[in-house]
Amino acid sequence: MRFEVSKVLDAIEARLSTDPALARAVVDLSEIVRYADLDGGRPASSVRLGLVVDALGRYFAEENVPVYVVSPRGLLSDTDLTSNERMVIRRWADDGKVEVVPVLDDRVFEVAEMLGVPVLTRTRGEQFRGRRQWVDEPGRLLAAVAGEGGTPVLVSRVGRGDPGKQAERTPMAERLLARVWSCPESNCTSFGTGIDTDSPFADMRTYTSPVAQPPPALRAGAPTCPRHGAKLKDAGPRPAVEVLSVRIDGVVRKRFVVSTESPVVVGRAPEGGQGVMLGQWLSEDARKWISRGHVKFTLREDGTLTVQDVSTNGSGIRPGGSSDDDERVTLGRSESRPLAPADVVELYAGVNVGRSKMWATGGVVQPASVMGEAPTMALRKFER
Repeated sequence: MRFEVSKVLDAIEARLSTDPALARAVVDLSEIVRYADLDGGRPASSVRLGLVVDALGRYFAEENVPVYVVSPRGLLSDTDLTSNERMVIRRWADDGKVEVVPVLDDRVFEVAEMLGVPVLTRTRGEQFRGRRQWVDEPGRLLAAVAGEGGTPVLVSRVGRGDPGKQAERTPMAERLLARVWSCPESNCTSFGTGIDTDSPFADMRTYTSPVAQPPPALRAGAPTCPRHGAKLKDAGPRPAVEVLSVRIDGVVRKRFVVSTESPVVVGRAPEGGQGVMLGQWLSEDARKWISRGHVKFTLREDGTLTVQDVSTNGSGIRPGGSSDDDERVTLGRSESRPLAPADVVELYAGVNVGRSKMWATGGVVQPASVMGEAPTMALRKFER
């Protein structure tokens, strides 16, 4: 039982991200773990986060949808959770997978407002309405409830919502997210330097790269570390990014970020485990055609996104996403080309990469679940 719980928590971990470019929704973990009606189980269970993550994937009709998780520090000592669950949440926090704050206040709503993403909550946000008037907009607050057959679904607290339309980031968020921030606490996972000479375990810690730093908290108008409450120092401009999606046979399988500092290789199984691996989603013929490292995406300082073929068999570009084979541009080995906003890179028939904003829906009704390894008793409600 304990081993099964650990496996499902590992599967959930792969969907956690505090990267502003990737997160699709924000949740308060201390609220989610107490949704006992979703599984009829213990008073508190971190496995319920997996049920909500799965519901988010179904809402967007997309695979591997990342979620931004915020947790109050008190949850780490909540005895309604098992010691293993508390240990895992603490590890997620130390690795920058989730954000732990001393007091929750309206941090979940602050992040959602900055990033223009919905909050997964059953509350109506009445206590924050004066500061966050957008909570009354359709689709901004999504509640996880038991749907047909007991499977959790997300429903909009106001109106019906539109999964294909994301709210705009606030001007303040654009200014904050254009900078790299530094926390005076040397062991800060999100805004630290990665160097703590006083710690014998410094080389074991995980630090968030400047490209993926979460949004600072605003306290009295000053950018502040949400975990330590310390005023952050401006450490310079943040590298620009483009968010791309892998779409295979009409289904968006994965989003990834290309920054001016980090080119990304996409292929069947890029060397060294770096890059975006497609092998698990490819047909046998596609696996034979697509190289381990097939195409390389680079974002220049002037904002130009380029693609270079690094494969054996070559690639193609479909200008404007055209399906007309006569318009397809062949990309020869080692050849590099800039991509227009609507261009799609074709690695093989039906295996495409393009800017994420091109595809409003992921195209899949039942995305892969993180709950495949969930212990039976944690889901007993569904078996009644």
